[in-house]
Amino acid sequence: MTDQRLKRIALAAAAPVLALVAAFLITSLVLVVAGDSVGGVWGQILSVPEARGLTNIVNAATVYYLSGVAVAIGFRMNLFNIGVDGQYRVASFAAAVVAGEAWLPGWLNTAAAILAAMLVGAAWAGIAGLLRVTRGVSEVISTIMLNAIATALVAFMLRKAAVSDPGSNIVATKEIPERSRIPGFTLFPGAPNQVYGFVFLAILVGVAYWLVINKTRFGFDLRATGLSESAAVASGIDVKKMVLVSMLLSGAAAGLVGLPILFGEAFAYGSTFQSGLGFAGIAIALLGRNHPIGIALGALLFAFLDEQSNPLQILLDVSPDIVKITQGTIVLTVVIAYEVVRRYGVRLEQRQVAATLDDDRPTGPTTEGVSR
Repeated sequence: MTDQRLKRIALAAAAPVLALVAAFLITSLVLVVAGDSVGGVWGQILSVPEARGLTNIVNAATVYYLSGVAVAIGFRMNLFNIGVDGQYRVASFAAAVVAGEAWLPGWLNTAAAILAAMLVGAAWAGIAGLLRVTRGVSEVISTIMLNAIATALVAFMLRKAAVSDPGSNIVATKEIPERSRIPGFTLFPGAPNQVYGFVFLAILVGVAYWLVINKTRFGFDLRATGLSESAAVASGIDVKKMVLVSMLLSGAAAGLVGLPILFGEAFAYGSTFQSGLGFAGIAIALLGRNHPIGIALGALLFAFLDEQSNPLQILLDVSPDIVKITQGTIVLTVVIAYEVVRRYGVRLEQRQVAATLDDDRPTGPTTEGVSR
């Protein structure tokens, strides 16, 4: 491994390390101001989880990872898809209805529900894409509005599709048949819970994302358009088409976000279905720099912090929301840290170029000087 490659790896690792250190210091300062035990809080958060907690971390990271990939697809195109939260809601509801009706047997029913979720998620994101390419509406504005519409629409449709359960106040769709569920597996010995089987599909999504972005003509066009729209137009790329297709792909990935919970734990879409997963994906995609491995690490970090914050209220009388402060600080500091590291890398390259030019400069008398 050359020294140049080692420097690039060191610079790439420096930014997230700086962000984590800054987040640690800022969160500690907040704890001091609030009068809480800094050592006790960090001792709990940084402790080694038990087998049950490790399983919860992997499960939450699976969901976060899919959300991060959905956001990252838009980011690579320089699109800010804030609508993942609404897209996965309508998609999860559609998947629950399709799977609950059991029109097909066994795994065919599961595949049909997953396909329905991706199509519905893509269609919901496509609305924002169409508004962008036809009317110039910012996807930030349209996706925020579509999130609110999705919440109201799913609540309305849930009342129509809900199955009454005597003695329960929970409103939910039909349960997914047992043969159509995705079974989990035990990853950590002694854990009473299981890892979602959907984790393997999440890994496939990450591999597909990397291959499409880095190894296909479409991925090259997408990255080129995201870097410079004017340059993409000059090279013959249909920018409007790329915007629309990117939003469709982002929505299709967003449609998968709620499925690990649906097929591995809840088995129905109801009023208690987990919300807010799309917004976490924005932070995780930023933290992971839109790279599939970086997004995976960011998802594991956020899942770890969430899991470790649960006992804070009981053990230390500290609100678990302190972890939200930590996560938010990580997002803010990572943007600053990446910019600082980028500027340092540019200066380092400039110095290396200058040193190379100095080494190549002739030291003896020139021909012109001799002739004179």
